[in-house]
Amino acid sequence: MNRIYILIIAAIVYGLLDFYVYQAIKISISDFHESWRKGIVVGYISVSFLLFMGFAFYTKLDPKAFENLRLFLATAFFVTLVGKLFVALFLFIDDFRRFFTYLVSLLPAKSEAEIDGSRSEFMAKASLVAGVLPIAALSFGVISGAHDYRVRKRTISFKSLPKAFDGIRIAQISDIHTGSFFSRTAVKGGVDMLMAEKPDMAFFTGDLVNNQSDEAKPYLDIFKKVQAPLGVYSTMGNHDYGDYKSWASPQAKQKDIQNIHDMHRYMGWNILLNEHRIIKEGAEQMAILGLENWGNGRFSKYGDMSKTLEGVEAGQFKLLLSHDPSHWDAQVRPNYGDIDLTLAGHTHGMQFGIEFGEFRWSPSQYVYPRWADLYKEDDQYLYVNRGYGYLGYPGRVGILPEITILELRSV
Repeated sequence: MNRIYILIIAAIVYGLLDFYVYQAIKISISDFHESWRKGIVVGYISVSFLLFMGFAFYTKLDPKAFENLRLFLATAFFVTLVGKLFVALFLFIDDFRRFFTYLVSLLPAKSEAEIDGSRSEFMAKASLVAGVLPIAALSFGVISGAHDYRVRKRTISFKSLPKAFDGIRIAQISDIHTGSFFSRTAVKGGVDMLMAEKPDMAFFTGDLVNNQSDEAKPYLDIFKKVQAPLGVYSTMGNHDYGDYKSWASPQAKQKDIQNIHDMHRYMGWNILLNEHRIIKEGAEQMAILGLENWGNGRFSKYGDMSKTLEGVEAGQFKLLLSHDPSHWDAQVRPNYGDIDLTLAGHTHGMQFGIEFGEFRWSPSQYVYPRWADLYKEDDQYLYVNRGYGYLGYPGRVGILPEITILELRSV
């Protein structure tokens, strides 16, 4: 469909939504002084119009010259749109009441109270409150939650872990999404938190960028500081292959993927592309497996477990890096029962939810049964990192960015 027709349809839908919300505003300020009423109405219409125009011409702004403006426009439009939808939901409930009242008014016997189909002032005000709450929460999620890094620690015991590795501390970060960042200082602060933990090994489980390698350039020297005595190991996520961008040619896409590989190496990270590395401590060994992205459904399936395991001895302790946690249930558990620990990311916990003690809830759980933290089936473990960065909405509400520290014990 032609872009102009899409904009016209979007403008009509947006205008109807705004008119609906205006009904709640008009009733709620009916007792205000006339000058205040006019000011509020003009202000609301003006802001709403400017946000829609920003949305309409978003793609016309140069991403490099207007990076911050694009981020502000997209965020402001999304946050206010969510608020308006909440207002509309409450008004719809009131309209259902009014429609029922209208039906009652058609009955032969009725009282004056029964035919009062005017909009409820209480529901109008309640709808505005309902709209302000998500706007406040989502705004706070941008200002505070986006870079409120949390170090999450777990201890995992294995019968198969060689004694030489007993007590080893490993760090994991995932889903950096450099193309979404807006604060280099905050990002550096998270890396400093990771390094303060002094891990023996560190892992990155994919999604360095959103769409293309250029996004990572301003942050390479920050993440280059992620180091560990036994090495830093990484793999690719679904966003690292340029699958969500239109390229001039297949060659240009492959060149960008190679750039990302080179960036991992520049940072001193051992990128594993369907391959493995053997870590030795004296006479004992551990295999680090790095699978390219493999996800259920529509997600890319570049991973090849047979290739990744080629040459790995039976009985060795195996730690797998696999970006998408759906891979654990789809392939790892049914076919590779000797993989002891899998590290994944991908879900971000949808950047929204509630975590209180051991209680966790997020809409993510309705898509991914394994969406955050530690899971165990038989003698196999999966840890799903909540993500270091963010995608789309530049914030987090409840599900905060994570630095994982796992201590592995031998029993």
